[in-house]
Amino acid sequence: MLLRYFYDEKLAHASYVVGCQKTGEAVVIDPMRDVSAYEELAKKENLTIVGALETHIHADFVSGSRELNDRFGTKLYISDEGDADWKYQNLDEISHQLVKDGDQFMIGNLVFDVMHTPGHTPESISFLLTDKGGAADKPMGIFTGDFVFVGDVGRPDLLEKAAGVQGTSEAGASQMYKSLERFKALPDYLQVWPAHGAGSACGKSLGAVPSTTVGYEKAFNWAMQFDDEAAFKKALLEGQPEPPSYFAVMKSVNKVGPQLIKSLPEPKEISSATAIKALLADGKQVLDLRQAIDYSNGHLQGTINIPFNNSFANWAGWIVDYNKPLYLLLDTKVLDEALLALHSVGIDEVYGFAEAEDIVAEAGDLASYDNVSPSKAKDMVEAGHAYVLDVRNQAEFDEGHIENAEHIMVGTLNDRLNDIDTSKTIIVQCQAGARSAIAASVLKANGIDNLVNMTGGYNKWQQDIAAVKQ
Repeated sequence: MLLRYFYDEKLAHASYVVGCQKTGEAVVIDPMRDVSAYEELAKKENLTIVGALETHIHADFVSGSRELNDRFGTKLYISDEGDADWKYQNLDEISHQLVKDGDQFMIGNLVFDVMHTPGHTPESISFLLTDKGGAADKPMGIFTGDFVFVGDVGRPDLLEKAAGVQGTSEAGASQMYKSLERFKALPDYLQVWPAHGAGSACGKSLGAVPSTTVGYEKAFNWAMQFDDEAAFKKALLEGQPEPPSYFAVMKSVNKVGPQLIKSLPEPKEISSATAIKALLADGKQVLDLRQAIDYSNGHLQGTINIPFNNSFANWAGWIVDYNKPLYLLLDTKVLDEALLALHSVGIDEVYGFAEAEDIVAEAGDLASYDNVSPSKAKDMVEAGHAYVLDVRNQAEFDEGHIENAEHIMVGTLNDRLNDIDTSKTIIVQCQAGARSAIAASVLKANGIDNLVNMTGGYNKWQQDIAAVKQ
C-alpha cells in the first residue's frame, strides 16, 4: 500500500493519495482543485487514479473531485447521508457511487468502510482503511475529514453563520456529541488522518501536527473529555471564529459542481496605468498583491491590498465580490501561483493582470496612508481627534482590547461601512499589523481617507503602552 500526504498551506487543507501497488490503482481523499500533484505522483509510482473520496461537501475550498473525473475518468465516492438540502447535484454525467453508513467498497486490495459522522455537517462521513494486501483484517486508520482534527473537532455552526440555515448550530452540536461517542469506541491504535491543520477556520484550536491516533485524541483532545452533552455543546459553540463569508459560496459550488479549470477565462496582461484606472472607474475590482508597506507608500486609488502570502486565499475569499470581474496588480512571476490560490476558493472570474511596480511608477497621482506607532496612536486618541478601530476576530477582541476601541472584523468591513465614524481619524488596529493594513485598504477603496494604520497591532500596544501603565 502507498499513502501520501499533501498540504496546501494557504488553506491549511490536507488531502491524501492511497494506492494499491499490487493492482496499480489509487484514490484521492478530499482532493484540492489543482490536481497536478496527484498526477505527478501517479506517474512516478506507476498508479492509475481511479477514485476521488469526499468526506463531505466542503465549505472552505473548491473540491478537485470533478477535475479528476474530467481528466482521468475517476469515480466519485460521495455521501448520501443528510437531508435533501445536503445532497450532491448534477451527477448524471459523472461516474459516482453514493455511500452511506456501513457501506464498504474496495480499491484493489484496499478496503474502505464508511462511517457516518455528522456534526460539522449533516452529510459528513469518515472512511476506515484496511490494507488486505498486507493480510490485515482490521483497519489501520480513519480519514476523518472535518470531523476530528488533531486536538479539535469540526465546528457545527458554519451552516447557520455562513450559509444562513437557522437552528443548525444546536442540532449539529448534538450530532457531533453522538459521533464522538462512536469515535471513542474505535481502537486506540487507529491512525487519524484529518482534512485540516492549524489555521483552518473549520475549528477553533486545530493542531499543527499532520496526523494523530484515536487513543491520543481520546486522552488529550478537549472535545473528548465530556460525558455530559449539554456541557459539551456549550463548550463547542463558544469561541468559534467568524466563518469567512465565502464559505457559503464554496458550499454551493461544491454541491452543484464547480467549473472545470479548462473552462475558466485566461487573464490578459494590461500594460498601462490608464487602463487600470479605467477599470476602477468602471467599477471593476483590482487587487494589489504587494506587501503592505509598499502599498501604503503609494497605490492607485480604489485598489484593495491583499499581500500575496499564506493568508492570501483566505482574505481574498472574505473580501472579493464573487459577482464582479477581478484584475490583479502583482509581481507577474507569481501570477500562476496567485491564480491557483484564487481558484482554490472559487474566485474564477479573473480577467486581467499587470506588473504592479510598473503600473504604480507610471500612474503618478498615487494615494497613500500613514503608519503610526502605538505611542503615536495613544497621543492621537488622547488629543480627542482620533479613535481606534479594532478589526480582529470577536474572540481576540473579547480576550482584551484597547479601551473604547470600536470593533468591526476586517472581513465584514464591506458590509458595515455605514457603521464607520468618519468624523475623526480612524486608527486601524489588529493583532500584529497585517490585517489592519488590509482593512485600511478596504476603507480607502471605499473613499474613507482619514485613517492611519497602527504598526505592531495589539501585541505592540501591550508591550509599549499597557506594560508601562503596570
